[in-house]
Amino acid sequence: MTKDPIDPFDPQLMLTRRRLLGHGGIGLGAVALSGLLDAGAGRAAARSDGSALLAHHVAKARRVIYLFMAGAPSQVDLFDYKPDLDRLHGSELPDSVRGGQRLTGMTAGQDKLRVTRGIAPFSRRGANGTWLSDLLPHHGDIIDDIALVKTVHTEAINHDPAITFFQTGNQQPGRPSLGSWVSYGIGSENRDLPAFVVLLSNNVYAQAQPLYDRLWGSGFLPGQHQGVRLRSGDDPVHFLGDPSGARPQDQRPMLDGLARLNARQHQLVGDPDIQARIAAYEMAYRMQMSVPDLSDLSQEPDSIFDLYGEDSRVPGTFAANCLLARRLAERDVRFIQIYQRGWDHHSHIERHHPTLCRMVDQPAAALIKDLKTRGLLDDTLVIFGGEFGRTVYAQGNPDGDSYGRDHHPRCFSMWLAGAGVQAGRSFGETDEFCYNIVEGGVHVHELNATILHQLGIDHQRLSYRFQGLDQRLTGVEPVRPALHLLA
Repeated sequence: MTKDPIDPFDPQLMLTRRRLLGHGGIGLGAVALSGLLDAGAGRAAARSDGSALLAHHVAKARRVIYLFMAGAPSQVDLFDYKPDLDRLHGSELPDSVRGGQRLTGMTAGQDKLRVTRGIAPFSRRGANGTWLSDLLPHHGDIIDDIALVKTVHTEAINHDPAITFFQTGNQQPGRPSLGSWVSYGIGSENRDLPAFVVLLSNNVYAQAQPLYDRLWGSGFLPGQHQGVRLRSGDDPVHFLGDPSGARPQDQRPMLDGLARLNARQHQLVGDPDIQARIAAYEMAYRMQMSVPDLSDLSQEPDSIFDLYGEDSRVPGTFAANCLLARRLAERDVRFIQIYQRGWDHHSHIERHHPTLCRMVDQPAAALIKDLKTRGLLDDTLVIFGGEFGRTVYAQGNPDGDSYGRDHHPRCFSMWLAGAGVQAGRSFGETDEFCYNIVEGGVHVHELNATILHQLGIDHQRLSYRFQGLDQRLTGVEPVRPALHLLA
């Protein structure tokens, strides 16, 4: 006798004793969670995009563009002018200045830590006469549009934990990234593009530190909040195209059927990754139409390519990615992350730093000008900086041209623009060696809290229960946004 085929999704077959207890626990947990959500200040029901919809106050920023200079630009040579370094060149860094700070393995064995002057002259730029390196001439055009923060600091002294700290709020890997927290907190304003998009610029420095996709991962947050990387070339997103021979009119019924199967499985097992899978399929379907139009830079006039520089015609360059970031901002993508590697110059800094400056100076300035012209800078927060700074003392012999600078987490420079930031001002002071903060320090957690604040999010109330704790981007210690940077 032929048996009827077995339906693997038949609840009667799958309702084992373990699953019965599991369902009971899920049901009770759902009731308890509902009560907590209703009673919890600032918490709201999740939307269809998986966000928590946490709008705690009126936002100044609708979106963020983060220009991350991986490898650490030298604040001594670019942003924090120290005229006494010409006189102090070649002298030993005083022990009283160093204060027993631990050194990396690159310079811990040096007999002397000799101070070295900046690698290029500085000039006054803008209405307030802000000192700026001549290596950044185009930054001079936007100096009145940015807030230059000279006193950012961190505890991390090596690249991977330092970048991880900036991007996830923790030096240990596995935590949700800043963009993922933003996506989870307030979701997307464009249903046809991801809330969080990542652009990796071409690397030109053979010794550049690697970047890992966990830096834009969702960690313990639902998977739909991870960053989506857009690649250069004809295939911006892997596996987005239809297989050969597939008919577009057949795709929608197939996705609807797949969604029903996934939804049924989610009812049975309660795995949140199934919901993330459903959301990913739907987003991929909509991106098939939106991404080709987004990435087609040929729509831009020659005047825009002149503004961003000739490199903007070359896919994958920092210039092209800055232009693409503006197009993403126009489409209301919530969080846009651009990485430019190659700033880690432990040797030949006089040769390598100018090369990187030429790559990023004009495009970064053009992005600010372009956003401002289109009325987008008022509600777009732009951030520029790396994971730490570089030492005033030389790695190697400062009398030659082969020396470099080591890692320096105690004080370094970043800038912010747009979305309620106090433009045209410099914040914080460092000592004459650009080694210690004298006034107005801004910690990594404070910077991240400020970014969330401008997006309308109270960082203390944006949390996610994981491993029995209410996890936050900004950690468990008391932290305040750097409100003095804001208008």
